[in-house]
Amino acid sequence: MSPVALPFADPADWLTARNLRLATRLDATGPDPAAGRGLVREGILRRAVGLTLEAVGCEAPMGATCKVEVDGGWVEAEVVGFAGDRTSLMPSAETHGLLPNARVVPVLRRGGVEVGEGLLGRVIDSDGVPLDGKGPIRAEGSVGMAGVSINPLAREPIIQPLDVGVRAINALLPIGRGQRVGLFAGSGVGKSTLLGMMTRFTAADVIVVGLIGERGREVRDFVESTLGEEGLRRAVVVAAPADRPPLARLHGAYRATAIAEWFRDQGLNVLLLMDSLTRFAQAQREIGLSVGEPPTTRGYPPSVFAKLPALVERAGNGAAGRGSITAFYTVLTEGDDPQDPIADAARAILDGHILLSRRIADAGLYPAIDVESSVSRVVTEIADDTWRLRIRSLKRLISAYTANRDLIAIGAYQRGADPAVDEALARWPEIVEFLGQDIAHAADLNHSREALERLLHPEDSTA
Repeated sequence: MSPVALPFADPADWLTARNLRLATRLDATGPDPAAGRGLVREGILRRAVGLTLEAVGCEAPMGATCKVEVDGGWVEAEVVGFAGDRTSLMPSAETHGLLPNARVVPVLRRGGVEVGEGLLGRVIDSDGVPLDGKGPIRAEGSVGMAGVSINPLAREPIIQPLDVGVRAINALLPIGRGQRVGLFAGSGVGKSTLLGMMTRFTAADVIVVGLIGERGREVRDFVESTLGEEGLRRAVVVAAPADRPPLARLHGAYRATAIAEWFRDQGLNVLLLMDSLTRFAQAQREIGLSVGEPPTTRGYPPSVFAKLPALVERAGNGAAGRGSITAFYTVLTEGDDPQDPIADAARAILDGHILLSRRIADAGLYPAIDVESSVSRVVTEIADDTWRLRIRSLKRLISAYTANRDLIAIGAYQRGADPAVDEALARWPEIVEFLGQDIAHAADLNHSREALERLLHPEDSTA
């Protein structure tokens, strides 16, 4: 496979293009006498501590954008709090060249998220600046980064399965169009590889990938190796690596979701892959603690647990006649602990979760899905009685084997002691083959169901 065109020939070219675009946007969105407010009340910078800037004299509401003067230009910042006459701001880019008493100017006309079919096949950052060196993006319009809430009674129900191209998920953990699923995994268990398989093999019309807070090296690896030219052709990638400020990482998640919402509103079925929800929460933790929020469980302030459902609820089915957003949010379980606060909160607000097991990965079985610990909460709506019965039957066999795995390994289990274990032992090689899948081969929904039937009832299958 030939490499995807990446990136600018000179790394400095991207930074120059980004700064030029930012400066142009700030100039274009500055004070607007025709907006009805006349003069803008600007302020001056009094304090810069850690990630937070404090200004006095300016008037701007929460969430508003301001431009802060730095040596040689401007940097964008967002209002994240205030106390008395002091306004707390969080920059969305590096603040090199920041000086005491710098001007802080509120931006009256905020720019939106550029959307359109011209985004397909492109890689952009959290500000919408192209990272792939393919020139400017042809936008068809813009939408708000915060999205628009949908009446829950107006949403279409989840009644149709979505083919994700992975046999173990299609057959045992069927995903419905409009479902929100958590992908729980530690480091090095094949999370990115599984995401790449879904982007290449899914039956969705459009794929939107948000790489939030991950290592910069992984961005190119994911685009060039994991996603590849075939997957990128109908995908949009929004990258906000770990070295970006926390506000930029939040905006990366919001931008990816806003783009997915626009494609959904065009009547398309969208697959949204967010890697990761944990990094999103950590970015909000950095912001919350910087402005003085009290820390709670493991240092996460209360705002984190308010922003998680606000982000997740934007996915799902649209109103009648609109499309759907089927979303996978990866959750990094720190120390492989599935009970950490973000994992626990995510389970409560998602429509199911898939757990990737280090034990299974160490055994060389990929994708390393722990079928026993994973669940799809919409299986009753999208699977018939026969399908659900087969799912329960295979799960019982897997559970019987894993519960007696140690006895089997040392030869202490005596055949005949438990019929379920005997059956699991007899079929275990076929079960392992069924659960495993080569990353280069897709397993569509119909073939996955047929493979499950052949596994459980080989006598009914034809040669």
